[in-house]
Amino acid sequence: MNYVPPPSIQIRHTNDVANNGVKTLVYAPSGAGKTTLCATAPRPIVLSAENGLLSIKAANIPYIQVDSIQMLGAAYTYFAANQDGGQYWTICLDSVSDIAEQILAFEMKNNKDPRKAYGEMAMQVMQILRDFRGLNRRHVVFTAKQGRFVDQSTGLTLWGPMMPGQQLDQQLPYMFDEVFQLVVGKTNEGQTFRALRTGRDNQNEAKDRSGLLDPWELPNLSHIFDKIMKG
Repeated sequence: MNYVPPPSIQIRHTNDVANNGVKTLVYAPSGAGKTTLCATAPRPIVLSAENGLLSIKAANIPYIQVDSIQMLGAAYTYFAANQDGGQYWTICLDSVSDIAEQILAFEMKNNKDPRKAYGEMAMQVMQILRDFRGLNRRHVVFTAKQGRFVDQSTGLTLWGPMMPGQQLDQQLPYMFDEVFQLVVGKTNEGQTFRALRTGRDNQNEAKDRSGLLDPWELPNLSHIFDKIMKG
């Protein structure tokens, strides 16, 4: 039997983890301002799958139009080959819900069994999440549509990120350190405001694994990432 030497061990320190960037999921109903939120990130580039960039036209944000899984793969390859950061510090995928729907539409055309199509879609989406989440020295933001799902561990019906099928809704939040719900409301004076919920309650999914954020934060990703990175 051929001897295979063990891999070398590298001791690391947890205070270096934030140097790899903050990986974030933000969900909200349509029109709440998910795309606008992307423009508040430090040096962002948007991977747009939903053709909703008019809201950030004035900000002149660079973007890549993602109209196929092949284009998304090409974008990942580009960023993976340039992991030192470069001119883009934040990659925003807007939205993962639309990307999943694109993949599902393709798989439904190529699979007679819808269950297999949904399964293939779920596997591809999870791989995309792992790939982009693994990019070092960059922040990564995934936006998602908002929907309702039943938490199997508690039986509670929660608002959370909405994905096609039943496999991804509950898996998605576990993939990220930060999960925010973008909320739109009105003050007592009738003025519209937006805020990010950072902690879960009995009706809404959210989490802050850093432990450094307030229960509600202003919708400014540069401020939030700076808060987390500086600890």
